[in-house]
Amino acid sequence: MSETVAKIDTGTARHYRWGEVCDGWHLLEGDDLSVIEEQVPPGAAEIRHRHARSRQFFYVLDGVATLEVCGVAHVLQRGQGLHVPPGAAHQLRNDSDSNTRFLVISSPKSHGDRETVSE
Repeated sequence: MSETVAKIDTGTARHYRWGEVCDGWHLLEGDDLSVIEEQVPPGAAEIRHRHARSRQFFYVLDGVATLEVCGVAHVLQRGQGLHVPPGAAHQLRNDSDSNTRFLVISSPKSHGDRETVSE
């Protein structure tokens, strides 16, 4: 086996900030598969966008997320997820009054495969 097998969590994963107030942790960084845990505070949102190749699955760990896909808003509670197929315009936002934590699983990785979509 050529890949390293090791435990990982938000304390050991590579951290990044986005949207000035949101956090992300790269739990798995493969070209073919990416797993990221993100935290979004109340009122924050990502920019509406799409991915040409990447399919994504968003899964809420804590809080409530609103995931708009192709103009339809889906409210996801803790323990719920939603698939976003390649090419689908989407935007995740936190309309609640507490932090939202979720996983974003992408295949292949979504970094470098993002196109901003106007309203």
